[in-house]
Amino acid sequence: MARVFVYGTLKKGQPNYPNMTDGAHGTAKFQGRGLTVEKYPLVIAGKYNVPFLLNTPGRGHRIAGEIYSVDDQMLQFLDEFEDCPNMYQRTPMSIEIVEWEGTSSAPEERPAVNSVLECYVYGTTTYQPEWINLPYYDNYDSFGKHGLMYVLRESRVDKNQ
Repeated sequence: MARVFVYGTLKKGQPNYPNMTDGAHGTAKFQGRGLTVEKYPLVIAGKYNVPFLLNTPGRGHRIAGEIYSVDDQMLQFLDEFEDCPNMYQRTPMSIEIVEWEGTSSAPEERPAVNSVLECYVYGTTTYQPEWINLPYYDNYDSFGKHGLMYVLRESRVDKNQ
C-alpha cells in the first residue's frame, strides 16, 4: 500500500471523491488529515476551474488535505485520472499529520499527530507561467467563496482536459 495526499477534488465532499470509494478502481482507505510541511502555491486555473498544487516549494501556503492508503490498482487509476506525468506529476512530499484515524494494529503504522510522513502528491511543474500570479489557497473547496466551481469531466466540451 502507498500513501497518497489529496488536496483538491478527490477530498471528501468534493466533486471527484466518488472515485476514491469506487471499488472498481482499487482500494483507497482514509487515514487522516495533514498539511504539507513546505509551502506551495495552490491555485484554481483553466476554464474548468481545476485545482493545481504548483510544485514550487517555498511560495504560497501549507496545503491542507487528506491522507489515504491506496493499493497498486488505485495508484494506477489515480495516475491515469491525474494525467500523470503530463498534467500532474506524482512526487513524494513531507506531510505533517493533523489528525489520524487509521486503525492499523501495528504501532509503526499509527503515526502521532504532528509527526511527518512521506506521501505521494499530484502536483505540477508543467503549468502555464501566468498561474503563479493567481490567488493562492491553503484549503481547496470547489464550493468555496471564490466562486470558481470545478467542472466535472463529463460536463466539459473537451472531455480530455
